[in-house]
Amino acid sequence: MTARSAGPTDEFGFPIIPAPVDSSERKRRTIIDAALAEFLREGYAAASVDAITARSGVSKATIYKHFGNKERLFLAAVGSFLPSSYAELEPGISGLADAPDLRAALITLAVDWARLLMHPQVLSLRRLVIGEIDRFPQLGRLWYRVTYDLNNGPLVDTFAELHRRGALRVPDLPLAVQQLVAATVGVPLLIRTFNPDAEFDDAELTRQMTSGVDLFLAGYAAR
Repeated sequence: MTARSAGPTDEFGFPIIPAPVDSSERKRRTIIDAALAEFLREGYAAASVDAITARSGVSKATIYKHFGNKERLFLAAVGSFLPSSYAELEPGISGLADAPDLRAALITLAVDWARLLMHPQVLSLRRLVIGEIDRFPQLGRLWYRVTYDLNNGPLVDTFAELHRRGALRVPDLPLAVQQLVAATVGVPLLIRTFNPDAEFDDAELTRQMTSGVDLFLAGYAAR
């Protein structure tokens, strides 16, 4: 069952909420932060608007005025968190094409990416989305779109440029990006998603990312 909407939504079913200004914007941000904390702690079903009201310090009427209902608040909270988190990787991706040492730059990017994905809040959100994806399929679509737009898409463009320069030989650009992700960040992410007690210190994370990058370059580096 998909979420019912109390107002207009975008192509993914996420609430289109007019951007308020000044104190109203700060209040909206406070509500979203409180809601995200409550949803991460309790899950969607157990989280209550009363608890979010207590966390945010605003009235229940104000929450409903801004978001309409609990479902729209949930979508807004998750939808606001993902882009800001993944945007942290942009400098590492944008600098790949001109990196003096492509292997080292890819390893650094993979390590930073893995650390971001294994941040406790990101992992908790990932598990929450997995658990609620049947109820809110638009969350899965959003997660995929954010990942593609901010990471995979720019990597496709970068690999295309490196292919043009002769540094890489990449006949299928999207597939190459997927294989890089699977061979690097995909390994610890899968483990930590379903085994929260698994530990990856910096040395082990770097070892795994290095191995994945070397596997990728073995298949795609120019000969």
